[in-house]
Amino acid sequence: MLTVLIPCKNERLNIRACIESVRGIADEILIADSGSTDGTLDIVRSLGGCRIIEREYVNSANFKNWAIPQATHEWVLVVDADERVSPELAAEIRLVLSSPPKHDAYRLRRDNFFLGHPIRYCDWNTPELTRLFRRDLGSYQERRVHADVEIVGGTIGDLTGKLLHYTAWDLADFVAKQNRYSTWAAEDMHDKGKRHGLVVALLRFPIRFLYLYVLRLGFLDGMAGLVVCSIMAHYAFLKSAKLWALHDTIGHPDGAPAKSSRRHSSEPATTSRHAA
Repeated sequence: MLTVLIPCKNERLNIRACIESVRGIADEILIADSGSTDGTLDIVRSLGGCRIIEREYVNSANFKNWAIPQATHEWVLVVDADERVSPELAAEIRLVLSSPPKHDAYRLRRDNFFLGHPIRYCDWNTPELTRLFRRDLGSYQERRVHADVEIVGGTIGDLTGKLLHYTAWDLADFVAKQNRYSTWAAEDMHDKGKRHGLVVALLRFPIRFLYLYVLRLGFLDGMAGLVVCSIMAHYAFLKSAKLWALHDTIGHPDGAPAKSSRRHSSEPATTSRHAA
């Protein structure tokens, strides 16, 4: 009845724990890989009981929307490789699906960890994510980053159990990810015709930092909270800077094309295989 979809790329440090956390609820574990080179798929195969599909990565929403229709079962639970299904959430999902569900999709929250430290504030404890849904009714919003599932013609309920989100084990990797995400976010804003001028760019970092660190009580998370709030404030500034660069970059004096942050990819070929 339930396919657990795990998108991943180079998640050697996370994939084992992620898979083991869903075994008790999954009728199918579908691993959607986008070119791992660190032995992630070797670990998946050694664990057994998973189906592997592979395709080039364009962006998160595009990749997941390709993978969702390939689920065998009517219900899909999307669990990123750096997440774990808590025992409480697993029990709640089993209960919801043990009889005809009242809704067509369910939202949930996450407990977040940064370099192993729990982050209880910094505005990381507020978002609700639609992760459990009927396969044929749910798809991700058409945006490059921070897309959520939209449900067509159905109702959405709420779960109290949480995903455990180990967002980063390495600071450099986390900073690199925010750099990528800020590029995609700027492109999304550019496509919508948005512009950020000098004043907005100037205020983005201090306002965002004060909001996260003071109003959202990030200081209560100690040194980890300071690092998280600072990086996320820098992320907000990068979005403005990259949005400005997309519409205000001056051409190269000798006519050479300027480097673009936009990536144009044709629809990749797909393969599917089963892990032993």
